[in-house]
Amino acid sequence: MEHGTAGAVDALHVAPQPGGVGEPRATGARRHRGEWDGPAIFVEDVHKSFGEVRALRGISLEVERGKVLGVLGPNGAGKTTAVKILTTLLRPDRGRALVEGRDVSRAPAAVREVIGLAGQSTAIQEELTGRENLEIMGRLYHLDPATRRRRADELLERFDLLEAADRPTKGYSGGMQRRLDLALSLVAHPQVVFLDEPTTGLDPRSRLAMWEVIREMVASGSTLLLTTQYLEEADALADEIVVIDRGTVIAAGTSTELKNRVGGDVVEFVVPEAEQRRAVLGALGGLSVGDPHVDDETGLVSLPVGEQGSQALVETVRLLDGLGVRPQGLGIRRPSLDDVFLSLTGHSTEEDGEPAEPAGRGRRARRRAS
Repeated sequence: MEHGTAGAVDALHVAPQPGGVGEPRATGARRHRGEWDGPAIFVEDVHKSFGEVRALRGISLEVERGKVLGVLGPNGAGKTTAVKILTTLLRPDRGRALVEGRDVSRAPAAVREVIGLAGQSTAIQEELTGRENLEIMGRLYHLDPATRRRRADELLERFDLLEAADRPTKGYSGGMQRRLDLALSLVAHPQVVFLDEPTTGLDPRSRLAMWEVIREMVASGSTLLLTTQYLEEADALADEIVVIDRGTVIAAGTSTELKNRVGGDVVEFVVPEAEQRRAVLGALGGLSVGDPHVDDETGLVSLPVGEQGSQALVETVRLLDGLGVRPQGLGIRRPSLDDVFLSLTGHSTEEDGEPAEPAGRGRRARRRAS
């Protein structure tokens, strides 16, 4: 939201509405002595359409307290739509979503009391300093002056922004702005934090710095839902991973479990000539335990060979030599999440954009969720 909006202030501090939450049948979660005794996030058969575009087609997922769920998917998969529903910025067409036992449709104000959101684009006020941004957010949460000043100092130090604290944020680098945006979402000590592609557009150094910040949040007990297109990001940060494609969950599990679905080792090499690649695929088909993948732009051939390992590598060399093909970078490796994603979806994470959000759901609505 835009800072200083009266309606936004009211939306940030509303007592939970009693009686608005049912028990998730899939988990047996329940209220125990007035406190929620289920997962931090519970989603069951949630659907959302924008006109004829079906953004979500019945997704279900759970996140236990103190864990990180990585949500993977290409552009257009439905990741951001799911986040907007869980942070009360959109209402689902049907299905149920609970955050700390609070129903996002029946008690949205109660949900906002326990969540923080850092979306794909920052919502900082660039004419203000970093400290001023944080203190204004503290005012929106009705923190007293001493508390909001102390909280601003804590977050500036935690996110390595003290030296720039009193400079206008329009002069901050992209990485600094992303760190400040994440700090804004943590002002009120939220129990659950939603990070929607938090490192998109950052350089490698800034991305690694953000990863360290996220690890610190988890170590302090936060529950995180992290959407990303960077497969290595999910591999590095997530306890569990859900893969969404075209509005449905197509796989879920730990990184290791998902990699095991591809199975065994992968032989890789580059064949620059397209005609030679076709001949190679024909000759090596018998070695593959799954569909080989060919990147026509780079000429990279990836051949899943299961548990054959070095034997398959030797056989590959023999067959390539028989074809008169001299491959580049021939080697063997364990499967990655990239292999998993290609195996599950048949395409990379770069695809169509998600449907645009409805009019009136811009920066103001976004920050109301935090």
